[in-house]
Amino acid sequence: MHVHPKDAAGRDSLDAEDVARWVRAVRAATPGVPVGVTTGAWAEPDVGRRLASIEAWTELPDHASVNWHEAGAEEVAALLVGRGVAVEAGLWDAAGLEVWKRSPLRSGCLRVLIELPDEPAEVVRDHAEAMIAHVALEEPDLPILLHGEEGSAWPAFDLAVELGRDSRIGLEDTLLLPDGSTAPGNAALVRAAVGRMRALWPRLHPAGSGENPGALRSPR
Repeated sequence: MHVHPKDAAGRDSLDAEDVARWVRAVRAATPGVPVGVTTGAWAEPDVGRRLASIEAWTELPDHASVNWHEAGAEEVAALLVGRGVAVEAGLWDAAGLEVWKRSPLRSGCLRVLIELPDEPAEVVRDHAEAMIAHVALEEPDLPILLHGEEGSAWPAFDLAVELGRDSRIGLEDTLLLPDGSTAPGNAALVRAAVGRMRALWPRLHPAGSGENPGALRSPR
């Protein structure tokens, strides 16, 4: 599970009390399921204060996503690793990819999140396959989770199923179901994704239809 802890006003927060409250609540609701949180710079733009917040965490998540295009990504990732929290490397664009490629921490990441921006469906494949190829060239053994945002969310999900890659779906990525209607909640998105995966996998992989397709994870 990937969650964005909130403060009392509903804003994303890295504050120790907010993180602890959310991580404990998710663990109580889903025992045994690894819980990850965001470290996005929008929650705390100042790198020093972001690091201080993470240093103060008392309830540690199992993993945390680090967006490598953001200032302070390397320091945030190093602090998380030092505290025993696994790192998901969020790669949004070529600039972030280049920074991650130079990182001494890259091979120790839990997985790479290739995050496609809101873009037309017809460019999703080329964008995703180019990013996947660059990551695989540097770290061929690292798991890759492919997902999109808004208009690219469902095309990216379908492509992940086709390629046998992990994916995710949830309200952070899109508010819409595949038919364009508004999802009544996160659970509806997950149900739609599971149904889509079960329908697509045998057709795309007839020789291996009994194999387990890429994992599905749910943000927020």
